[in-house]
Formats: sequence, C-alpha cells, structure tokens
Amino acid sequence: MNLFRHAAFEISVASPDGLPFSPAPEVAFAGRSNAGKSSAINTLAGHTRLAYVSKTPGRTQLINLFRLKNGAALVDLPGYGYAEVPAAVRRQWQGLLEHYLTRRENLVGLVLIMDARRPFTDLDRKMVAWFGTTGKPIHCLLTKADKLTNQEQIKVLRDAKAEAASLVGNITLQLFSSLKKKGIEEVEKIVGGWLNPEIRGEAS
Repeated sequence: MNLFRHAAFEISVASPDGLPFSPAPEVAFAGRSNAGKSSAINTLAGHTRLAYVSKTPGRTQLINLFRLKNGAALVDLPGYGYAEVPAAVRRQWQGLLEHYLTRRENLVGLVLIMDARRPFTDLDRKMVAWFGTTGKPIHCLLTKADKLTNQEQIKVLRDAKAEAASLVGNITLQLFSSLKKKGIEEVEKIVGGWLNPEIRGEAS
C-alpha cells in the first residue's frame, strides 16, 4: 500500500492551536519516551531521518506534522513519561497531548507506541483512557520485538491483548520491529482503513 511512503515534514508547533486547519484526516502517533516512536515513524515512511531519533528520552517536545501523498497527515506527538523532565514541563506536555487528542476534529485514530518489553505502563493506560472515550480506534505497536525470542513475542502479544480487552476503547495490537522491518504491512492495512473515506463515512 505504501501509505506512509514519501511523507513530507510540514510544520512543528508547541501547541495544538498552532496546527493548520485542514479537513484532511490525521492519525496521531504517541508513546512513552524512548519507546521507539521516532524509529517506527521513520521505518513506516521508508526514511531514515524524517522523525528525529534521540538516545535521550524526552527530546521531542513539539508536535510535528508530516503530510502524506494522499493529503492525510501523520502527527507525531511528544513522548511522555520521562522522569528527568521538570514537573512543570511534564504537566505542560500532558495538557498538550490531552487537548490535541480529545479536541482535534479531523483526528481519526491513534497509533500508540509501546516497548514490547514493557507494554501498558500506567501512563499508557492513562493515554488509552483519554482517547478511548472518543470512540476513535487505537492501534498499539509493540516495538523492539526483535529483542524478544519467538516464544516471548507470542506471550507478550497474548498478554497485551488480554490487557487491552480490559480497557475502554476500540484497541488493536501488533508486534513491530524497526530493525527487522517487521509489521509494516499490518500497520498500513489498519491505518489505511481509518483513512478510507467510505469506511469513515459508515462509522460516523
């Protein structure tokens, strides 16, 4: 499908109010700091430096918007949960994320990035709780799956699905590896369904 291929950077803003108005659908990417969000975005886009990858958690502090070839947008949200960020900054990021996720009218779904070795932390559950009440879908990428054995991957996916079933929201999950380029087609199939106007029309 190549949904994310040739995504182009459009704008970085410090507040959701700075995002340009657009009737085109948006898909948000969110996750804990250092969960592999930037690497996942780069892998999906087939671009090594589209989203900034830092070894320092909490480095991405802005909302970054990337425009797809079909007119839709991928919105990269600041990573959350990095303890060494000052409390006031953490509260600012939390408010920014919640504002965008609950009020952006053309947002059609959330891709939640979680390290497969530590899925569904308390902050991940809070993120699901915020967004799940909107009725819009959440697709979880269990990243860095290459760091687990095949048996561990099976167990992690099974346990994560059980956890997701206990939470409020329309949640799907998959394993993903930026290093091995594993899971790209599944992401494109699911998110492509969100961006299909006919599907969205039936759901609204």
